Amino acid sequence: MAQQSQPTGQKQKRAVVSSLIFTFPDGESSKPKVALFRRSDKVRTYPHHLAPISGNIDPTDKDPLTAAWRELHEETTLTSANLALWRVGKPFTFSDSTVNREWTVHPFAFKLKPASQGGQGEAAIQTDWEHEGWEWHDPDSVVDDESFGGVPRLHETLRRVFPECEMDERAGEALASGLKRLREDHKSGAHELTSIALATFREVLAQMRDEIDERWWWRVRMTAWHLVKNGRESMGAATLNALLSVLVAVEEIMNQTTTGTEQQQKRDRILSAIDSHLANRQANTARLKDAFTSYIQSTFLTTDPKQDKITMLTLSASSTTRDSILSAFAQADIHTLELRILESRPLFEGATLASSIYSRFQSEFRSPDKQLDIRIYTDAAAALAAQNIDIVLLGADRICASKGVSNKTGSLPVVLSAKHVAPSAKILVLSELEKVVGDDGILEDKVEDNDPEEVFSAWRKETVEGTQVLEDSSTSSKTDRDNSATIQVKNIYFEWVPLTLVDAFVSDEGVLDQTSIENKSQQLGKLASRYFGDL
Repeated sequence: MAQQSQPTGQKQKRAVVSSLIFTFPDGESSKPKVALFRRSDKVRTYPHHLAPISGNIDPTDKDPLTAAWRELHEETTLTSANLALWRVGKPFTFSDSTVNREWTVHPFAFKLKPASQGGQGEAAIQTDWEHEGWEWHDPDSVVDDESFGGVPRLHETLRRVFPECEMDERAGEALASGLKRLREDHKSGAHELTSIALATFREVLAQMRDEIDERWWWRVRMTAWHLVKNGRESMGAATLNALLSVLVAVEEIMNQTTTGTEQQQKRDRILSAIDSHLANRQANTARLKDAFTSYIQSTFLTTDPKQDKITMLTLSASSTTRDSILSAFAQADIHTLELRILESRPLFEGATLASSIYSRFQSEFRSPDKQLDIRIYTDAAAALAAQNIDIVLLGADRICASKGVSNKTGSLPVVLSAKHVAPSAKILVLSELEKVVGDDGILEDKVEDNDPEEVFSAWRKETVEGTQVLEDSSTSSKTDRDNSATIQVKNIYFEWVPLTLVDAFVSDEGVLDQTSIENKSQQLGKLASRYFGDL
C-alpha cells in the first residue's frame, strides 16, 4: 500500500458508498466477473490501488443508493441505461490508521447490461481523472492482501454483495439461483415467496460442506440476510420472520457439543429443522382459513341468521386469499357469494384469481346449495365495485404498527372508495402473523418501482395510440435527454393502508388487535438485532 502522510488529531468518520460492477460473460446463470478500477495518483486516498467505484455520501443524498448512482455516473458515465442494481450489501465499519479515518462502507452490486438487454456492455464504461484504468477479475481472486493491490477491506466489500465467493461452488449456485428466482417472480404471493426462500436456504446449507463453526455461522446468517434483502424486499416480511425462526433452531443445534465424527448428524438435524418449519407453515395456512371462516360466521351470520348472501370485494391474488375465500364459502351457511375482483393492472392478477377460484369451485366445491357469482371490474371502477358490499378483503405483504398495512397498489383507493360508498362494509386484512415487521432497519420502506416494460407490454397488446411515442421518449430509455420535456412510466407495486382504516386483522392466531401487532413487532426486532446486528 502506498505511504500516506499521517494526519494528526481525532479520527475522521466518513460514510461512503462502494459499488462493484459485475458482468456475466456466459449469461446470468454463469459465474460473473467483477470490475476493479485502479485509482490514479490524483486522488488523496489509496492512489494506484484497485477499488470499486466509491465516494462520500453527501448530506444532500436521499439515501446511500442515490450516492452510489451519482458516483457511478461521475466516474464512469454509467447510468441506468447501461446498469441495473443487482444487490445491496450489509454496511460495515472499519478504521484505517494510515489515513486517520473510520470508514462506514455501504456496498452495492450492479450488473452491466449487455446489448441483448438494451445496454452497451463494457463499451459504456468511460472513466474520469480518478482512475488510471480498469480490468475484470474473478471474484475468487480478490483478497484483502497488500500483494493484491486493493484498497483496504476490498474482499470484505465484495463478499457482502457476493457471498458466493466464500462458499462451496454448489452452495453459491443455489443461493444465486434462489435470489434470481425471488427477484423475478412477480406473480407469487408473499407466502409462496417465503417457501421459495426457505427451500433456497435449505439447499444452500445442504451444500455447505465446511466445518460448522463461527465462519460457517456467519455465512449462514449472511445467506438469510440476502434472501430477505435481495430477493423481493418489499414482500420480505414473511421471509424475514420465517428465516429468523429457522435461525433460532439452527443456532440451538449448532451449539450442541459434538465430536468431528458427529458433524454430519448435526447437519442432518439442521436440515430436518428447516423441513419441520416448512411443514408447519402449511398448518398455519389451515388455521388462517379456519379463522377467516369463524370471522364470517360471527360477524355476519350470528347477527342475522337469515342472511344468505355475502358480497366481497378484493384485489389480492395470493393462493392464501383464494383458498380462504373458497373454504369460508364452503363451510359457512351462505347460499350466494358475490365476489367482485379488480383486474389488477399491469399483470392482471385479478383475472388470474377469478379464473382460479372459478375452476376450483367447479371441481371441488360445486353444490346445489351454493351459488358463486364472480364479477371482474377494471381498476378504474373501484368505487363502483365497492357499492353495497359487505367486505373489502385485503392481503398483506407487511403489517407495521407505525405505518399500517402494505399491500398491492390499488388497496388504498379501494378502501377509501368503500368508506365513501359503503360505510357499513368491513375492511378486513387476512394475513399470517409472519407478515408483521419490526422497526429493526432490516426491511427498508422504499417504493418498489418496477420495470415500465410491464406497462408498455399491456399497452402494445391493446395497440394503445401513442404508445410508441411514450416508449421513445421515456426517461428510462433515453441516454441523451432533452430536459425540456420528460416522460416517466411508473410501475409501483405496493402502498400503505393506515391501521385506522382497517376494521379487523384475521391471522393464523385469530383476530389481532394493535397491541398484538406491536408485541410481535418488538419480538421480531430483537431477533433481527441478535442474528444480523453484528454481520
